[in-house]
Amino acid sequence: MTKTVLGLSAYYHDSAAALVRGSDIVAAAQEERFSRTRHDPGFPAGAVSYCLDEAGVRLNDLDSVAYYEQPKLKFRRVLATYAASAPHGWASFRRVLPEWLSWKYRTTETVQARLADLGRGSPPGVVCFGHHETHAASAFLPSPYQSAAVLTVDGVGEWTTTSLWHGREDQLTQVAELNFPHSLGMLYSAFTYFCGFKVDSGEYKLMGLAPYGQPVFAPLIREKLVDVKADGSFRLDTRYFEFLRGQVMTGRAFEQLFGGPRRLPEARLTQREFDLAASVQSVTEEIMLNLAATAREMTGEANLCLAGGVALNCVANGKIASSGLFDEIWVQPAAGDAGGALGAALLAARHDGGRAHVTQGRDAMRGSLLGPAYATEDIQRFLDSGGYPYTRLDERDLTARVAAELASGKIVGWFSGRMEFGPRALGARSILGDARDPEMQSKMNLKIKFRESFRPFAPVVLAEDAKEYFDLGQPSPYMLIVAPVAQQQRLEPGEDEKADSESADLTTRLKVTRSRIPAVTHVDHSARVQTVDGESNPLLHRLLSDFKSATGSSVLVNTSFNVRGEPIVASPEDAYRCFMRTEIDLLVLGNFLLARTAQPRWHEEDDWRREIPLD
Repeated sequence: MTKTVLGLSAYYHDSAAALVRGSDIVAAAQEERFSRTRHDPGFPAGAVSYCLDEAGVRLNDLDSVAYYEQPKLKFRRVLATYAASAPHGWASFRRVLPEWLSWKYRTTETVQARLADLGRGSPPGVVCFGHHETHAASAFLPSPYQSAAVLTVDGVGEWTTTSLWHGREDQLTQVAELNFPHSLGMLYSAFTYFCGFKVDSGEYKLMGLAPYGQPVFAPLIREKLVDVKADGSFRLDTRYFEFLRGQVMTGRAFEQLFGGPRRLPEARLTQREFDLAASVQSVTEEIMLNLAATAREMTGEANLCLAGGVALNCVANGKIASSGLFDEIWVQPAAGDAGGALGAALLAARHDGGRAHVTQGRDAMRGSLLGPAYATEDIQRFLDSGGYPYTRLDERDLTARVAAELASGKIVGWFSGRMEFGPRALGARSILGDARDPEMQSKMNLKIKFRESFRPFAPVVLAEDAKEYFDLGQPSPYMLIVAPVAQQQRLEPGEDEKADSESADLTTRLKVTRSRIPAVTHVDHSARVQTVDGESNPLLHRLLSDFKSATGSSVLVNTSFNVRGEPIVASPEDAYRCFMRTEIDLLVLGNFLLARTAQPRWHEEDDWRREIPLD
């Protein structure tokens, strides 16, 4: 009999819920999309309710509830860490101990009580799996491979920070692991913090900053901070880090090593931050490549699956993909802790008829479109109730009209079908623009997203045309592989060459047109690519095809439908509110097209913007 299992991750960051029937993933979503609290760590009540509704079940219909880590083992690590660093860290220990003693140690009972409070029936028992086991399951079990090497890398689970597994059919065998405090995720987060960004959310900013610098500090990092071995194993010199002793990542030792105090949030970026980002990125790539080589050697597999927070480092993923170590890599779209909810559910349900999707030559993630969708009638009811003017179009006319608007320079909020699971917008809750427009990056960053100007945008491209634009040797449906822009798309250096030199200031370098798709070409001629085929997202594929017919180009800018400091929009109400707080020109809500200048209050956008939070 097919098992129906609810998987949960909660109480650290990026809480989520996932519901599976056997190997079939029915629904998955992060709590932040419902609570509107970015990286919400709380119990995922909204996500659970959605998953139950999508599956048409109550809690008493479930065979089990699966949790993404082992709380009691994690508590032992917390105690051991504070004991080893005593008397340092006493203030932090005194702060966290009460919640561990009052409820975190008994998380399974807490989860059952919170589920019961939903009023959706009586929950079954909760089974807990290891943190890295759930990461490994989320990477391998939905992958398109019958067997594969599996690599999980993050900050820390219970004790494990890095693990290597061998996946065969529906089984996972652990091959090797590294334990806390020796953590690649912690190393990267320390530099994230030191460069003035927020830990557990700003790491992707550091990755985007790296191409503006040179890895001049990489030798110092290898000499003082991390001892890197050829097999990918490594050891941190914990004397330079504060995460063992307190509530911050770095302190005086880091400042002395790198020539001064950390950059404060929102302060001006300097060449030091550019070079620090480039340096830690270089070391991270070296370690990940070494780990991948060891994975190939120890398993003999031709394909690699990745998960854990460090697997969201799509630059490192791109290095592995292009290295020739593996025929192909597959990265779990929700590679961070949210994906642990899915991994736990799949582990609890796996002894149940295999992995049918593998025989069909595809993965099980449904293009990662696993969140809620909204019926046409519900969207129309919302628009009519607010008196918001719109035009209703069938899908054929909609994509043709939107393609023409994009070709004329318009920016479009695109809300269509089921919401994405994971941190990337994949064409369901997206903001789209013309990648050929050299002004599009600055326009989107400053007038739409209200975020740092240095941050690059990702391209979405027809899968069948991807090699025309990017040096990409495999599909990249989840925007988790960075690849070079193809040589034939690059522009010959001219007057811009001096402006693009290392000595030029950031604003000057941002204005350089480097390719025929400048809005998605980073300073190092790279791009974080999403490929789209007609099966995974037919409507987005049609839009790209119509844009190609109109312009000759099948590449668009695709960025998440949100503003800085807020989660990606989930509902039509969220989408409309974001639309009106920005300078997005047009909004697509299902089959409805809205023009910003036709909306009531459109001229009062400055009042709306004052509500936008910073990270």
